[in-house]
Amino acid sequence: MASTTEENPNQPISPVQVLYCEVCTFPLEYCEFGSSFTRCKEWLQKEDPDLYDKYYSEEALQAKLGTLSLEAQTKLEKDTAKKEAKAEAKADAALKKKMASQITIKRIERNKRKHVTSVHGLEAFGVDLKKVAKMFAQKFATGASVTKNPQGLEEIVIQGDVSGEIVEMIEEGTGILKGVPKDNVVQIEEKKKKSTD
Repeated sequence: MASTTEENPNQPISPVQVLYCEVCTFPLEYCEFGSSFTRCKEWLQKEDPDLYDKYYSEEALQAKLGTLSLEAQTKLEKDTAKKEAKAEAKADAALKKKMASQITIKRIERNKRKHVTSVHGLEAFGVDLKKVAKMFAQKFATGASVTKNPQGLEEIVIQGDVSGEIVEMIEEGTGILKGVPKDNVVQIEEKKKKSTD
């Protein structure tokens, strides 16, 4: 059987070192296929000027683009700019949607003196509902669980009237709730419908 290393078959082959971009997380030579190519280049130029020259100096680009016509080069640059603009617009839209999301804290009357509190909308801010339910259960020493509401959306239901305390926790950015905007919180009270006999 033939050996992979001709000179010394017992010598191990050293692993290939791959450097990854901190912006797009691709290997450096694949940044151009991502949606943040300009930022990737800026990061590399600041982080490692020698590597930047290896990939993006005039000579490197000429060698790479040598076979491309001027038309193709222009098209490539336009496509890259379009891709970056699209990615930025998508990120902006996601941020706007997130900031427009509402957190509804509802105090629901079960019977004369018993209440439950439901919290809906936290998941829009990247919060793990199960962890928040656990945090509420420990904080208020009561039952708290993640359930689906009549609309089929997940919400946290806490036994007892703790709506005011939950608003305070969001305002103070307690634990996992850090980063949840307090301006997006809406408090609602739901009274039990009186049965008509």
